[in-house]
Amino acid sequence: MTRLAVPKTYKLFIAGAFPRSESGRTWEVTAADGGFLANAALASRKDARDAVVAARGAVAGWSGATAYNRGQVLYRVAEVLEGRKGQFADEIVAAQGVTRAAAVQQVEAAIDRWVWYAGWTDKFAQVAGSGNPVAGPYFNLSTPEPVGVVAIVAPQDSALLGLVSAVAPALVAGNTVVVIASERFPLSAISFAEVLATSDVPAGVVNVLTGSPTEIAPWLASHADVNAVDLVGAGGLDWAALEAAAADALARVLRPEPGPDAAAPSLQRILAFTETKTVWHTKSML
Repeated sequence: MTRLAVPKTYKLFIAGAFPRSESGRTWEVTAADGGFLANAALASRKDARDAVVAARGAVAGWSGATAYNRGQVLYRVAEVLEGRKGQFADEIVAAQGVTRAAAVQQVEAAIDRWVWYAGWTDKFAQVAGSGNPVAGPYFNLSTPEPVGVVAIVAPQDSALLGLVSAVAPALVAGNTVVVIASERFPLSAISFAEVLATSDVPAGVVNVLTGSPTEIAPWLASHADVNAVDLVGAGGLDWAALEAAAADALARVLRPEPGPDAAAPSLQRILAFTETKTVWHTKSML
């Protein structure tokens, strides 16, 4: 018996929910062979603003959690992603036209990279922080803290690995994220949002927008409530203008990275979204 297909509706991911774009707009996402894959939500300026509001509201809870707890939550994401590895491989084969083996390799690399970052949550502060020698009866301690809300333009030539590579390091220190997914390959980003929603990640910690980075990125870069902007996947945009807009809003900026392994895992990508707090404390004279 032939049955009707049940096509998936790909929406945005904002504040832990999956709303349609407030504009009602969608666009057709095509397969590597030109065939129809799905309709995806075309995010608007209002959607970007809603995502920033959600991310700002989640900062206190996420940054206030213990580093060990954040590591547990991030590791849970990897567990759920591992269980859905076949689905992601199928999506990547259809979207990018690669072999099944290459798709599985991309998914496994994304999982391994996420686990690698999860392991840093309760360790990076020991590497980046310090006890500073001072002249006088004081303790002087420096420790890294999150900057707040990070807006990201994900790498555009990767369905999953680029997204994971850009989002994970921002979360390690306790930042929250608004990410613009790959315009060419957006479907895996929303499937990944489903993984986040069914893990233990609090609502608003990660917000995923699909659509045109050319349209959405300027609003995020210039938003007064965004503390850092990662332009890793903005090489095809007027990224200098985005950098200038972010500077006007006093947000720090990471410039675009070319190549197939943009946002390669590194401690520096974690520290890029931190600022150092230094505390003085008197020593007891007893």
